[in-house]
Amino acid sequence: MVDRTAPETAFFDAYRTAFAPFIAAQQEGLKALSRIAHYQYAVAGDVLELSLAHAKTSLAARSAPEFAAQQNEFSTRIGEQLQKRSQELLKIATESQAAMTQLFADSAVKATEATRKAA
Repeated sequence: MVDRTAPETAFFDAYRTAFAPFIAAQQEGLKALSRIAHYQYAVAGDVLELSLAHAKTSLAARSAPEFAAQQNEFSTRIGEQLQKRSQELLKIATESQAAMTQLFADSAVKATEATRKAA
């Protein structure tokens, strides 16, 4: 009786080992993409809130100085919020870059080890 599971298992193990870094990189990329999508959704919500606040102010203001003061307050608030959002984007980019750098470093070490074993 012929045992065919050993060559097939070896083939699949080699396949998994060869493509593991690509799969891990793809997973990290999808995580980063998901985080950026959530970030963009949050920024869109901030812009929507600002637009609604401006519209309410335009309708509720009784005088020009009151309107200007409220617009200034909203502009200050959205400026602070967007500054926080830009720091959040920087954090996402930094963490994603660090994860990919670590992934590539680990892949390089594994490739070096595999080359030494083969030689």
